[in-house]
Amino acid sequence: MTLHDHTATESDTLRTDWTRSEIATLFDLPFLELMWRAQETHRKWHAAGEVQLCTLLSVKTGGCPEDCGYCSQSVHHKSGLNAGKLMDVADVLSAAAEARAAGSQRFCMGAAWREPKDRDMDKVVEMVRGVRALGLETCMTLGMLTDDQTRRLKEAGLDYYNHNIDTSPENYGNVISTRTFQDRLDTLERVRASGISVCCGGIVGMGESRADRVGFIHALATLPQHPESVPVNALVPIKGTVLGDRVQAAAEARIDDIEFVRTVAVARITMPRSMVRLSAGRESMSASTQALCFMAGANSIFTGDRLLTSGNAGAAADARLFAQLGLVPLAGEEPARTAKAG
Repeated sequence: MTLHDHTATESDTLRTDWTRSEIATLFDLPFLELMWRAQETHRKWHAAGEVQLCTLLSVKTGGCPEDCGYCSQSVHHKSGLNAGKLMDVADVLSAAAEARAAGSQRFCMGAAWREPKDRDMDKVVEMVRGVRALGLETCMTLGMLTDDQTRRLKEAGLDYYNHNIDTSPENYGNVISTRTFQDRLDTLERVRASGISVCCGGIVGMGESRADRVGFIHALATLPQHPESVPVNALVPIKGTVLGDRVQAAAEARIDDIEFVRTVAVARITMPRSMVRLSAGRESMSASTQALCFMAGANSIFTGDRLLTSGNAGAAADARLFAQLGLVPLAGEEPARTAKAG
């Protein structure tokens, strides 16, 4: 056990009653104090220096009817991305085997849908079963789900379902108009009720205010049960998307590195048991910024050279970074030293 480690016990409670004022106060802390508190929380619930490696594959790209302002896969944007068909199961399993060989523990599959069609569910279920058979944790993001679709995914053995809230409730309408914030909460409730673990986070750097980042964390930290995984994405401005063009045209709209790290730290403090994932935008971050994110409590990354349609750092770059920082991949399940949730 390293200095200042303290194993969480059953008496350590997970709060779901955070107020916006409390979260705003965390954001306002002197940076070094915030980092100290985040690292104390992290070491209480997680093994220091262990980072989960995940791989994300787009199993159905483009042609999405949603109008998410950041997304190159929306039919509403002129990003130059052509719509593709749902991948063959064999190709998905081949990619999953490569990910496992590269050290990934979780294999995440994303489809550019508003919601899956029932005719596609047989292939989706095969993907889940096949990836699980390889010994990998499974995660899918398919948009909104019906009760029957959720049941089928649970029966197939899906471990995690990703459905991000994107931003604060107040800023949500500036990001997407084709589904409501409540639609997202309803999907999360359906997934949770089925027994599938929840992966839910969002994107910062879309021109939102500090108050919106507070509201984003508040919405997650006050769910009846915290998401098991919380991906924190930095906007990758893509030409031809509404938000990408807007942020590129107004450099001041982009989030600075310290503010991004603050967001990671506040997520760690308010949702101590969750895996906080450093997600999109990492390919443009310096090694120093990534190191600060790990100090702030990030303990999960996407590895490989692609994240759906955007670039990523790549396994070789990640290996060099891990060696430089003395980090090691999380082996299998989360360490037994952590306390049970709830």
